[in-house]
Amino acid sequence: MHRLLHDVRRSLASPSRNPRMATVLGRLLAIAFLVCFGTGLFSHYLQEPLPWMVFPTRPVWIYQVSQGLHITAGIVCFPLLLGKLYTVFPELFQSPPVRSVRHFFERASIAVFVAASIVEITIGLLNTFQLYAFFPFPFRQTHFALSFVVIGSLAIHIAIKLPTIAQYWRKRDSYEADGSVVRIAEAPQSGEHDGRDREVVLDSPHTTGVTGRVFAWIDRVPGTPREPRDARTSRRGFLAAIGLSAAALVVFTGGQSFRVLDGTNLFAPRKQGVGPNDLPVNRTARAADVLETAVDPGWTLTVSNGSTSRVLSRDELLALPQYDVELPIACVEGWSQSARWRGPRMRDLADLVGAEPGARFRATSLEEGSIYAVMEMGAEYVRDDLTLVALELNGSELDIDHGYPARMIAPARPGVLQTKWLSRLEVIS
Repeated sequence: MHRLLHDVRRSLASPSRNPRMATVLGRLLAIAFLVCFGTGLFSHYLQEPLPWMVFPTRPVWIYQVSQGLHITAGIVCFPLLLGKLYTVFPELFQSPPVRSVRHFFERASIAVFVAASIVEITIGLLNTFQLYAFFPFPFRQTHFALSFVVIGSLAIHIAIKLPTIAQYWRKRDSYEADGSVVRIAEAPQSGEHDGRDREVVLDSPHTTGVTGRVFAWIDRVPGTPREPRDARTSRRGFLAAIGLSAAALVVFTGGQSFRVLDGTNLFAPRKQGVGPNDLPVNRTARAADVLETAVDPGWTLTVSNGSTSRVLSRDELLALPQYDVELPIACVEGWSQSARWRGPRMRDLADLVGAEPGARFRATSLEEGSIYAVMEMGAEYVRDDLTLVALELNGSELDIDHGYPARMIAPARPGVLQTKWLSRLEVIS
């Protein structure tokens, strides 16, 4: 069995399957996952803040950029993770499979990391297309919990492999050959093979401190081996393929998040400027089951503060001072677009019922049975000059799919918290 596994590893040998390549891809993958983790935490706590949390309202595009980075970095994880798996694939065929307690944790951590990562980025991608029928579980809670599994297993793996990572963080005079680390003793500075044999030292679990005379190819980078003449894919070619794949994914999908890439947005589910009021829609009035209640002539918005309340028709809202603001709508699925909104300020409505400056509000939608039908808003948003109860969008009356007769719009908030089809605003503290 040992000989069989050894032969399998030899048959899988490739110039791009070595510790140096695994380290290069590993640090890129770690950066991508850390970006996803940090931006994901920001989005999560915006939606479910802890009691003491206060969030910035400037710059107004902070959530737009944050969520755009989250989705884009998550998509880039696909080629990086597949490339990383390719480089370490021969390590699956080790003999014996587990050599020590440390080796067990090394293999277990990478198994958990790979499994959790594949599920995490796959359901994240499906979420951008709102393909929830594929989920036999609640997406948001599962995605959030798995992020800690991914980062935790990654941290354990990095801690265990730290000596190897440190050794191969920069290009050194060593490389992997049949599972053994070969250190070239006299690598020529010119970077070209000069025809002489070189003395080497082999370090491996089975061969330690053995010296001998071997023929060595010297690559253009001093201290690394030249690609074998029969190699199908060079290290540079392998890296180029991963780089081009990642770049193509960004170019062809990033337009839903970043306007500069809108012209090349071929595969993302949302397109800038496409939809009612020239703005994409996530949840339609039909899906929310408000087609009748939203256009009811008797619709009113109730604003209350304890025993004090005001009931306002749409005409009465239009009679209040109107303000124009330009704010992005940015959704957790990754798409975003700036738009022009018009309506009364939220702080003016709060003053109508005598709300204190530090008061928090709860907004309730006509929609029923949705976790986003009720939204809470901190005082930092209520008192912001840019927070409106929007009645118009991009110079026209709100389309019903964008929240007619009235919706919330506030700076630096997720789209799911910009409540549509408003029916009630009330002070909660």
